[in-house]
Amino acid sequence: GDTATVRVPRPTLWHFRAGEPSGASLLVVPGGGYHRVVTGFGVRSMCAWFTARGIDVFVLRYRLPGDGWAAGPNAPLQDARRAQCLIHSNAVGWGLDPGRVGVLGMSAGGHLATALAMGRGTGSYTPLDAADAISASVPLLGLLYPVVTMGDHAHAGSRTHLLGPLPDAQAIAAHSLERHVTGAIPPTFLATALDDDVVDPANTLLLHDALRASRIPVELHLFERGGHGFTLQ
Repeated sequence: GDTATVRVPRPTLWHFRAGEPSGASLLVVPGGGYHRVVTGFGVRSMCAWFTARGIDVFVLRYRLPGDGWAAGPNAPLQDARRAQCLIHSNAVGWGLDPGRVGVLGMSAGGHLATALAMGRGTGSYTPLDAADAISASVPLLGLLYPVVTMGDHAHAGSRTHLLGPLPDAQAIAAHSLERHVTGAIPPTFLATALDDDVVDPANTLLLHDALRASRIPVELHLFERGGHGFTLQ
């Protein structure tokens, strides 16, 4: 079954080592509607699949925006940015290539991963140590059934927990990521199921169209069936 943390007192980054490491690594950002962080079977199956193929995996359990943090809706993004910086700064010591640290986000974690790949975490908090001075760029972005927009087709739970029950038009626009695609976003892999009744597949399609319009390399996989939260095993 799934394991979920509703209140995250402090961010956590778990490192799963590949049996035969290739030097590549992946930061996995789980979902949970910005209300919880789900790190159960789906995430474990991802870790097993990637580590079996030579890719180290880092799983982030981030703080949640509704838990009273001073950073508010930026708290999860601060944690994602910090995690990417820590991976980059320690990569060589772990036998990893700092230029091959991809990011994979699922559901609401897809929204967070996309914001990170856009560079939105830069300057979002006071640096804690030398790691935060590193340029933690994202060379490759993967998104599974992601939350993208906060406008039409939004996942209501994610919008409420991120922006509050009555967000204004400015907040909705600022966090509707399909509106903010630039050339800074890396090549992106997208996958969703058309029968997803949790996060409208239109989220994925909106981002796909925005990436295409900005000439960002993008690969899209649409499955007729699969629902929400499908795994690799």
